[in-house]
Amino acid sequence: MNIITNIENILQRLLKAKAKVVKAGIDEHARDVVVCLKLDGSQAMRALKLTKDGLLALLKQLKEAGLIVYSCYEAGPCGFVLHRRLVAAGIENIVIAPQKLGGGKRQKTDALDALQLVELLDSHLNGNTRAFTQAYVPTPAEEQARARGRLRESLKRDRQSWEARGRSLLLAQGHHETGSWWKPRRWKQLGETLPEWLASELELMREVILKLDEQETQRRRVLEKQSPAKLPLGLGALTWVVLQLEACDWHRFKNRRQVGANTGLCPGIEQSGMKLKQGSINRHGNRRMRVLLIELVWRLVRWQPNYPPVRKLVEGVARGAARRKLAVAAARRVAIDIWRLSTGRATPEALGLVIPKSAPAAPN
Repeated sequence: MNIITNIENILQRLLKAKAKVVKAGIDEHARDVVVCLKLDGSQAMRALKLTKDGLLALLKQLKEAGLIVYSCYEAGPCGFVLHRRLVAAGIENIVIAPQKLGGGKRQKTDALDALQLVELLDSHLNGNTRAFTQAYVPTPAEEQARARGRLRESLKRDRQSWEARGRSLLLAQGHHETGSWWKPRRWKQLGETLPEWLASELELMREVILKLDEQETQRRRVLEKQSPAKLPLGLGALTWVVLQLEACDWHRFKNRRQVGANTGLCPGIEQSGMKLKQGSINRHGNRRMRVLLIELVWRLVRWQPNYPPVRKLVEGVARGAARRKLAVAAARRVAIDIWRLSTGRATPEALGLVIPKSAPAAPN
């Protein structure tokens, strides 16, 4: 039985039930989806495996038949293409933040995931605002701009990987090299001391590294041109722009708690009765923003020693792990201040940040 016949049979069953509302929990994969449907307040139906086109055809026909159709799926590597297709078809779809499905049971299948998703959607539609966290869906323009920033980071990581391969090969032959061995001046000195076969192997690596470095540099310069003319000392044009791209739209955050939660820099909490323990950060939200903010804190220690969030780090009141915890707390406050600057809620002067009269190029 082909997929079209399956859809027709399912559609007839749903229409005969004379339901008014259909809810769909979707477990999305690269090639297909597993969907669990629920009619009004009845028990969820058995999960179905369909193509994405088949799912869209089914939900669209239910919509055209006069039913109210809701759906949801988890944000993931497939992006937001399915969401946009569902919305274009008139379906009210929600993209939820990834979460651990299964309810603690030692069982996990696509069908069980789809079932739990439709139950969460049903709870949400019945007024439970804490059923799940809704993910922000960027506009196509925001998504494209963010992808350009992420490609620069990928180029940088690829270059570093090839650098490490070259150092590893050199070390295996008794040459301990650190830093950028591939740059012209250093390579000119190093190449003369190496056997011909080793120099030939490394030259192939250099070609890849030089190309990646050129592409990364070009992309970085394009991004840096998008920054404001003057920035606080130490913030850096590239850091500012990438944070803007990753946030997509700072105005979507209504308060500082939402900003802090999006960075994943909030401490985990274990509380029971009179016992309360704060653990490591929960790492929810945007990993790339988290890395940038931690790096930025250590730059601000040097360039903005009087900036309130980093003052304890400058004073050296803690060492080791305690000092790293202070840096995490400072990074969370820096994210909130950048949100305030980006949305016009505060000025750099009000936040204790210094902007030089002739803004020198701060490191990125």
